[in-house]
Amino acid sequence: MNSEAPPLYRSSSQRAYSTRVGADPRRVHARKLEHVIEVKFTPIECTVQTPEGVVHAKPGDAILTGIGGEHWRVSRERFNEKYRAVPPTRPGEPGRYVSLPNRILAVLMTEAFEVMLADGVSRLHGRPGDWLVDYGDGSLGIVSRSVFPTTYEIIP
Repeated sequence: MNSEAPPLYRSSSQRAYSTRVGADPRRVHARKLEHVIEVKFTPIECTVQTPEGVVHAKPGDAILTGIGGEHWRVSRERFNEKYRAVPPTRPGEPGRYVSLPNRILAVLMTEAFEVMLADGVSRLHGRPGDWLVDYGDGSLGIVSRSVFPTTYEIIP
């Protein structure tokens, strides 16, 4: 039995891709596909149960529901860079939003791993076959093998 802790990747909150992800020879460039999703903005501190772990949300953070029913949080500071309101929804109000085709770096992981989010509290748990995603804005995430091809396209 292996008692070693899985590798831990830390979000930096610094606008740039992680040198650790960027230097990984397995990394690929990808672009977010445009999907319409449901968004709510939390008025209070709360937690969000994601497939990869519990994430802490602050007032104003966006709680999103994906096309598979999965939930995740996007900080208020980063939300407008990643999503656009779909009329009649007005920006900043709950409703339907479309994901913007932002570029990312991603690594298909072959071992279990963890990601510490920029809040320094929320820790996600990845499994072999999950993707480690670097959003280029100082945040990292985990996307399952089944969700990745429906959410991103690999680009040259």
